[in-house]
Amino acid sequence: MSSKSQLTYGARASTHPNPLARKLFQVAEAKKSNVTVSADVTSTKELLDLADQLGPYIAVIKTHIDILTDFGPQTIAGLQALAQKHNFLIFEDRKFIDIGNTVQKQYHGGTLRISEWAHIINCSILPGEGIVEALAQTAQAMDFPYGADRGLLILAEMTSKGSLATGPYTAASVDYARKYPSFVLGFVSTRSLGEVPATVAASADEDFVVFTTGVNLSSTGDKLGQQYQTPQSAVGRGADFIIAGRGIYAAPDPQEAARQYQQQGWEAYVARVGGAQ
Repeated sequence: MSSKSQLTYGARASTHPNPLARKLFQVAEAKKSNVTVSADVTSTKELLDLADQLGPYIAVIKTHIDILTDFGPQTIAGLQALAQKHNFLIFEDRKFIDIGNTVQKQYHGGTLRISEWAHIINCSILPGEGIVEALAQTAQAMDFPYGADRGLLILAEMTSKGSLATGPYTAASVDYARKYPSFVLGFVSTRSLGEVPATVAASADEDFVVFTTGVNLSSTGDKLGQQYQTPQSAVGRGADFIIAGRGIYAAPDPQEAARQYQQQGWEAYVARVGGAQ
């Protein structure tokens, strides 16, 4: 596990070279939450209602904006207003995976206009380094205030059974992250990747943020190959932020479920940093 994982969010925020990572850690510290809720709903009303209901308990809301049947300006405006109201960040789980010219258009244009409202995006590096470079160039070219707080997570590992995001693919993910530290926040992975062999040397201030998916308090998996882990096991393996979907939004009481994930995720984090809060 990376040595930075043993530091508190506040300590990491005070020294982190990436401005969005600093903001992310500050939100987590202020709200005592490392929860990202995956809001996999299909209408704007459901999304905004969920964001408002769960906002006090989460650090990040993760969207799949292209599954909304009625996406429009009201979706963006509502989501941004709630992010301000409840102090959370927005992560669009678009998983870009194409040549550089195409992903630039997908990120900054089209119907979804993702760059205008999503603080965090992610990509697969199957197309090669060009996808990271293209997205970084797009973010850097944005007019204020958009470019100042945008960042990328590289999809380095997945929790689905039989995932091919392993070995050389994961090592290349670390290499690319090290080449673009001002834009790449870190990884979507099942663990800290600080010890993964890579050809690009680590810098002294390297501190990549780890988001771990497939976190669930009561289930070990589903019929489609998803494999779950608990907040304790995820944070113990290096997750800085835990991503929970159905365990929260499909619960009988989503607000109470979010509160339970917040409590357990935070307790696991405090245990990891030695109770230094």
